[in-house]
Amino acid sequence: MQKRYQKIFSATIIFSVGLMIVGILMDEPADILPGLYRIITMQDLLITDYVYIAGPGAALINAGIVTIISICIIKLSGDPFNGFTIVEMGLMAGFSLFGKNFINIWPIILGTWLYARYQREPFSKYASVALLATSLAPLVSYMVLGSIHASLPLGLVTGILIGFILPSLSAYTYKIQNGMNLYNMGFACGLFAMMIVPVLTAFGDKPDSVLYWAEGYNQRFIIAIGITCLIMIAAGFFVTGTPPWAVWAGYRRLLSTTGRAPSDYLRMFGPGPVLVNVGVNGLLGIAYVLLVGGDLNGPTLGGIFTIMGFSAFGKHMFNIVPVMVGVALGAYGMHYTPDYPSLQLAGLFGTTLAPIAGHFGWPFGILAGFIHSALVLQTGGPVAGLNLYNNGFSGGLIAIVLYPTITAIWKHRRPTLRDENYYDLFEESGPIDTSFWRTSRSQSTHHSEHELHPEQESGETASRMTDDKPEETEITGKPQETQEPQETT
Repeated sequence: MQKRYQKIFSATIIFSVGLMIVGILMDEPADILPGLYRIITMQDLLITDYVYIAGPGAALINAGIVTIISICIIKLSGDPFNGFTIVEMGLMAGFSLFGKNFINIWPIILGTWLYARYQREPFSKYASVALLATSLAPLVSYMVLGSIHASLPLGLVTGILIGFILPSLSAYTYKIQNGMNLYNMGFACGLFAMMIVPVLTAFGDKPDSVLYWAEGYNQRFIIAIGITCLIMIAAGFFVTGTPPWAVWAGYRRLLSTTGRAPSDYLRMFGPGPVLVNVGVNGLLGIAYVLLVGGDLNGPTLGGIFTIMGFSAFGKHMFNIVPVMVGVALGAYGMHYTPDYPSLQLAGLFGTTLAPIAGHFGWPFGILAGFIHSALVLQTGGPVAGLNLYNNGFSGGLIAIVLYPTITAIWKHRRPTLRDENYYDLFEESGPIDTSFWRTSRSQSTHHSEHELHPEQESGETASRMTDDKPEETEITGKPQETQEPQETT
């Protein structure tokens, strides 16, 4: 089990080195070291575009270094590679273009390691959480460089405190969102930041959001990221050892899923369909930025990398496009335009709500995106730009409200809270048998009274996604053993 997806390690190293090579080609070599110095000496509050303050070379090299650090932590800790590993690499690479650097992530990782020691459990159980918790890396930088009480020890202690607290907090917030917000850690970090900011204010500190936003790099980044996406699509069809027709069939089945967390596509469908999904979704992210007249820079590339990462864990073209459309409609409805920097990011990162579109249907996905376009502009204020996953915070609030509302009013069912173990996401690598899963909506009405919600079984671990009654709209169901298996379409 532990070595099932070991190619993820070498692929991530190749990807990271590729980022650094592209960075060297896109900038003057003499500007890279000064650029890296500017990156590690910035306060990193949202939105601090490393491409703007340091140039594309230093920004991409920082992303490559952080990604290599991240995959090495996962490997050395013994955390099994699975679909969520791809998520983490997408997040770490993306946010290393605007907020995370190879210095400010370490205190938080240390704090989580100390938490594991305190619980007398292996760090492998919490290694993934340690990387995700670096969403609050700007708080570490701020306490070292920006606070009126700024000092290196204060930043170190702050980072350790973050890493120590967030494992337990994120495990709780995961359950109450019912799998409808993919960026669970963003919601947990947002709650933590909302508690910290008033404390800092009471002691005379006033952290506040900033806006450093690069323009004029569209052509270069279209070529670099576009080629990367096409290579992934081609690799999915021709490099994974699976016949292209089988990859295509797997990808079609992947598109029939809701994306409700946990949905480990790597374990469900294998590497071929996942690579195709990653490439297609990356192209969709680029297309969205260009269609709204936006800019390809550090933050928007971070959004695209995040979408690509979550293409292994819940996102596909059918459940992210409705949310993007909703954000764009909301932008016009609020007298903004979608090319407003924060709304460009909302259109990309707002796809955290993709499970709402997948689970309840595209109209609700548009509704979720519309609400998100308004809410995300307001949630940044209370956390003062300290939470990089601000869209995850907004998405968590929306998921908590929309899920019970839609379930009770439109579906006429009683909403319930999740009971899965959050850490199961990071501890399994075995394949999930999807051979009996129903993927046709046309069959759901006839069999709805006899079918359960999807089960995701691997080894001795089974993660159940259940309500009091079965959902007729669920399209990744597993029939009971007493039923005849449904044919897949």
